[in-house]
Amino acid sequence: MFKFENLEVWKKSMDLIVSIDKTSKKFPKEEQYILTSQIKRAGDSITLNIGEGSQGQSNPEFSKFLGYSIRSCIEVVCCIYIARVRNIIDDEDFDIIYSRCEELVKMLQSLRNKL
Repeated sequence: MFKFENLEVWKKSMDLIVSIDKTSKKFPKEEQYILTSQIKRAGDSITLNIGEGSQGQSNPEFSKFLGYSIRSCIEVVCCIYIARVRNIIDDEDFDIIYSRCEELVKMLQSLRNKL
């Protein structure tokens, strides 16, 4: 078993990418290589950086990777704001992803502070 698999924040990040995947399937075809791609890559980046940073890294190095995850969370939030302004997603989808990102950022910051 890898270290990241025991981290609650990593599990929550996996929940977020499931929500992003469900929501992005509703995006119009013309957004496939633009906003759809961007939000999915940002969501995946959260999870990937937690995993990569957790294994065999020093605490300062892990902290750097958690910072990348935090920035990717903010990128996801910016993407859903764009999607809402373009009338691509409704308030319910926006709220689900927003609240998951908000929770994740708090957890990531807390984990960084404990290192």
